Amino acid sequence: MKIIKIAFLFLTSISFAQDGYWDNQRITNKEIKLSAGERILIKSEDFPDGTTEFVYRITLLDENQKMVSDLSSVLKAIPDPYFIGKGTGGAIDLASAISGTDKCTYAIFSDNNKATDFIKLGDTKKSCLYQNNPISKEAKVISIEKSTCLLDDSKTILFGFESKNWILGQKIILEIVPWVDIKASKIWSQTNKKTALNFIKTTQIASRLPNSDTFCFNIIEKLQNEYKFSVFQKLSNTERLSLINKFEDRALIETNTIEVYNKIIRQESKTLAKQGKYDDAIILMNDKIISKSKPSVLDYNTLGELYIYTKQLEKALKTLKIAENLDSSELLVQLNLAHTYMFLDKMSESREIHNKYKEQNVSINQTWKNKTINDLDKFQKAILPNDNFKKILRLVD
Repeated sequence: MKIIKIAFLFLTSISFAQDGYWDNQRITNKEIKLSAGERILIKSEDFPDGTTEFVYRITLLDENQKMVSDLSSVLKAIPDPYFIGKGTGGAIDLASAISGTDKCTYAIFSDNNKATDFIKLGDTKKSCLYQNNPISKEAKVISIEKSTCLLDDSKTILFGFESKNWILGQKIILEIVPWVDIKASKIWSQTNKKTALNFIKTTQIASRLPNSDTFCFNIIEKLQNEYKFSVFQKLSNTERLSLINKFEDRALIETNTIEVYNKIIRQESKTLAKQGKYDDAIILMNDKIISKSKPSVLDYNTLGELYIYTKQLEKALKTLKIAENLDSSELLVQLNLAHTYMFLDKMSESREIHNKYKEQNVSINQTWKNKTINDLDKFQKAILPNDNFKKILRLVD
């Protein structure tokens, strides 16, 4: 008696230590009536996420026999599938305790495509497991590690039965109980990751980035740390985009692609401006760079310049002041500040900036004077107020 108590406590402690459970809410329990010589395919119920093993029991019954207990009840006494695999406690024998005298053969298929020839021809070549010796009972465990019947993205399994009775029909009971590994239930399969990858690649940031795989996989890693794939899969496209948007800024920084992305946005903004679509360019800069993390001094300068072209001069001044605080030595910012003061009729402030920097270059190959003349020409074509243009030209000449 003492030994029995110790064994019971040992099994109980192991059961609580395991990171998984027998899912008796999603079992397959089907009674199949098979005519003499008939073949039939039976599809399991959907496996829950994280299914790494399943136990099945096949029982052929005579008309007057009844099941002593269902497989799910039997498994409550078994700590985990690994004990079944090792045969501990005679679990498989316990699961196979009852059967009739009729016999059948069966095969297991991992998907529908592989099972099509079974019904027509009895072909089992594409099966992942085949019992060619007629049996009246069978109970086994199928493991993701040891069998091709169960893959990391398997949702169902198919059992093909063939009656070996020549005259009378027979009754078969098929029971399948999945083991859910809690840790595995949170891990995304390669197939699931590919599904998410294809979606992420369509988002605004990923679609702009060259070689965006690193960025996309960074987001997938963040998604799988917080959500099961089944949750992600049930979301609408709008909800998925909102979820992905949460991780985009961090992903850009962590994959060192933020400057690559910002450069693309700046170029798109300049292209829109050349087309006269200043409002679209402003929205693009604000939404994709300025409102995100760490915009550069040139980003603020570009936005300030767009505000000048749209005659939003107070916004231009405020934006360019932010740029100046970031880097007062950036002469492109200083020149745009001078332009803004000119349009605001604050000529003394504009002259002061021109006098300070007019002998310098705004870039390696462009002088302050040349840049000023080009800018005033563009302002003229954009039909901006030109009352003070001549004053500025005389100043830098």
